[in-house]
Amino acid sequence: MIKVICLLFDGVEEIEAIAPVDLLRRAEIEVTLCTLDSGHEVTGRSGIVLQAETTVDETADALFLPGGPGITHLRKDERVAALVRRFFDAGKTIAAICAAPQILADAGILEGRKFTAHFSANLPAALNERVVQDGNLITSQGAGTAIDFGLVLIKHFCGTQKADNIAKAIMAK
Repeated sequence: MIKVICLLFDGVEEIEAIAPVDLLRRAEIEVTLCTLDSGHEVTGRSGIVLQAETTVDETADALFLPGGPGITHLRKDERVAALVRRFFDAGKTIAAICAAPQILADAGILEGRKFTAHFSANLPAALNERVVQDGNLITSQGAGTAIDFGLVLIKHFCGTQKADNIAKAIMAK
């Protein structure tokens, strides 16, 4: 079974976290909501309180970073870029949406790669596309692209048929 960790933090964009996690779980992918430290409750940008299940588990197959204004504070924590680098060096999938690709830049993994991000992320090389996949790196622009992003993740892990079936079930296509 494929295992994905989703890193939650105060100021996370709730749609960007929950929509892809919901879709991945519909595809029977194991997704664990994680935080960097114990005290597993975080408050999103819109005041929605989210309950993480544990702290980061580096044995997972993929790392998913949602965005939101809390990225500013998350970028100041050296552990996050180091975590991204470990997943990248191990050849594992890394998914990031909205401002989260800034963390990928901090980790030095965007050089020579195709990616996208929210227009406010100040990443000049970002493509103006809703979702961009470059091998095991999957990025997306923001809350409005969260469903597309989740479906691309399903396609990446489970294939086109599974992604199409879920898209049809939720009336995304």
